[in-house]
Amino acid sequence: MLFHVRMDVNIPGDLPQTELADVIAREKAYSQDLQKSGKWRHIWRIVGQYANYSVFDVKDNAELHEILSGLPLFKFMDIEVTPLVRHPSAVRDDDS
Repeated sequence: MLFHVRMDVNIPGDLPQTELADVIAREKAYSQDLQKSGKWRHIWRIVGQYANYSVFDVKDNAELHEILSGLPLFKFMDIEVTPLVRHPSAVRDDDS
């Protein structure tokens, strides 16, 4: 199943810099592993915001929830999920 996910990150200003650096490094490694596995198919930064639009390709809602709740920055995020289905007018066969 494909999901469009918007993630807005809201890190508290009083978070110690060492903790912030650690969580960001863990977030990067976690997300890159998911990208390499094909589960996190696309990620785009939203210009001017600490936010992104992403597309996930996972088995079901439960797997997506597990992935998102495992994000090191999860506790600092507002997340909006939209399930996607192939449009009947789509011309590309390789993007279902």
